[in-house]
Amino acid sequence: MTHILIAEDEERIAAFVAKGLRASGFETSAVTSGEEALSRVQSGDVDLLILDLGLVDIDGFEVLRRLRAAGETVPVIVLTARSSVTDTVTGLESGADDYMAKPFRFEELLARVRLRLRAQGATAGETSVLKHGALQLDLRTRRMKVGNQEVDLSAREFALAETFLRHPGDVLTRERLLSEVWGFDFDPGSNVVDVYVRYLRRKVGAEHFDTVRGVGYRLIDATTTTTAGV
Repeated sequence: MTHILIAEDEERIAAFVAKGLRASGFETSAVTSGEEALSRVQSGDVDLLILDLGLVDIDGFEVLRRLRAAGETVPVIVLTARSSVTDTVTGLESGADDYMAKPFRFEELLARVRLRLRAQGATAGETSVLKHGALQLDLRTRRMKVGNQEVDLSAREFALAETFLRHPGDVLTRERLLSEVWGFDFDPGSNVVDVYVRYLRRKVGAEHFDTVRGVGYRLIDATTTTTAGV
């Protein structure tokens, strides 16, 4: 399984990123210091590093320089609150493969992770097509099929469908869907989850989704049940 190391000194952000990556089929671990990040990457069991610049000991730029000076080619995505052009250029020139500013959307981070891993050839073991009942989601081509019919989804609808297809039969709370699809900084009082589930029902078919009142939603196999989602 592809292993992603998160070097981040803010526990809340590290936990949020790790949770989303695990739900997307990756193995994760987290460290809070640059020295730990260097040691873990150089141990050879890391396929990609998500790196904050403001670590507890050495600066993330220094971590990058030391990794590249040592010949380490592991992809590095910088995830930081430093969003100036100068910092972005410095990060890329120091050896980062990508640079993202906080606050961020997990959906975008996940897309960048997959892009860098594909370029590195590290995603061979990751499932590229998710299936459940009549539903089929191709993660590489970004296409969805219901039976033999292709359905056009927006980027957010695709991310929501992917989350459901990675957890078929599980009851997914609105809070969990909000966190994994929209990001930790999204308004928790928003009804955006319900709105986008309605969009999916219209495009994919309401019979594929059960509403668990007061909790959230569940993806079901409509080919084996005669009850449709509420």
